[in-house]
This record gives sequence, structure tokens and C-alpha cells, in this order.
Amino acid sequence: MRKKIVVVAGNIGVGKTSLTERIGARMGWLTGFESVSDNPYLPDFYADMKTWSFHLQVYFLGHRADQYLQTANAPRSAILDRSIYEDAYIFARALHHMGNLSERDYMAYRRLFEVVVNGLPAPHLLVYLKAPVDVLMERIHRRARGIETGITQEYLSLLDTFYDDWLKSFDYCPVLTIHTDNLDYVNQTSALDVVTRKMTDKLAGKEVIEL
Repeated sequence: MRKKIVVVAGNIGVGKTSLTERIGARMGWLTGFESVSDNPYLPDFYADMKTWSFHLQVYFLGHRADQYLQTANAPRSAILDRSIYEDAYIFARALHHMGNLSERDYMAYRRLFEVVVNGLPAPHLLVYLKAPVDVLMERIHRRARGIETGITQEYLSLLDTFYDDWLKSFDYCPVLTIHTDNLDYVNQTSALDVVTRKMTDKLAGKEVIEL
């Protein structure tokens, strides 16, 4: 298989990092992850979202664009945990919807986003992971990350709606949708086999039935 770039998208707690780690290990691909522990804006953002939303979104945009360019210039195939597109179409939109990102800042961010994204090569495949909101809440509570304590079912439902809206018109690359609520690719090798086969077939241009 020629070099490919795959991006993994989906709501919080849906299993993006787990899939990225396992596909990277199995296929021998490069992996890329979100900047969380070393993100200089997150503590300020959680303390005062209205003040720091714009700064956080610009930081994520720069981080993801840089990560994507490094991946595109590397000789090996790669899989990235979360796509650059979600920054604008899901999370910046949610911040604007909730009143934490002003109309002026939101429009300035979107203009910058469009310039950046139009300068990047498109990925070869977007893997969209999906699960019911109650399953996401259960997983978030189970992993008990401090920065996720304020996540509510209402917020996840809002993001879920935005994901549905976004994917209706997404046309940068093919999309493979995988429902993760009954597919344990973390603990079951057979489930990971299925996901790997579906991804490989989709990258080869074959018709694939959603999982």
C-alpha cells in the first residue's frame, strides 16, 4: 500500500486515542495525538472560557496544522487522533453556540481556519467513530480525567448534533463510520481485525459496509 494519511474523528470518549494507538502499532504507521498535557492554554480556558476560547482554538489550529504537515512530509503512512476539521466545525462552533466565543472572534477564527486548511493536502480517509451519548458518559466517568469533570450529557448531545451536520457535507476525503458501542477493539483482537480490514478496503477504494 502506498503512503496514506488517516484521521480519526468523533465525540469525546468514543475511542479515538485507543484506535489510533492500536492501528499505528498493528500497521507500523506513525501516530499523532492531541496536545493536552503540554497545552499552555487549557488551564486558563477551563478557568475562564469566554476570555480564552479564541486563544485555545488558535493554538489547536496551529498545533494540528503543524502535526499534519510533519505527517504529510514523512515517508511512512500515519494515523492521527482527531482531525483538524473538528476544531472549526464542532468545537469552535460549540463555543460560539454557548456564548463563549464572540461572533467577531468566531468569524476571525473561521477565516484563519479556511486559509490554513486550504493549504493542507487532504487526508486519504476519515474514520468517524460514533457511540450513543450515554455510552460516552459512562466511558468518561470510568477514565476519570480531571479536565473532563465538567462534561455534561447535554454538551455531548450538542457535539453529536454538530458531528451529524458536519458529515452531511464533508467531502475532503472518503469517510468510514464505525459504531464503537458494541465493538471492543481495545480488548478483542477479532474486533481490531475487522476495523483494520474495513480501513484497508476503504483506502483501496472498495465499497465498505459501515460497522
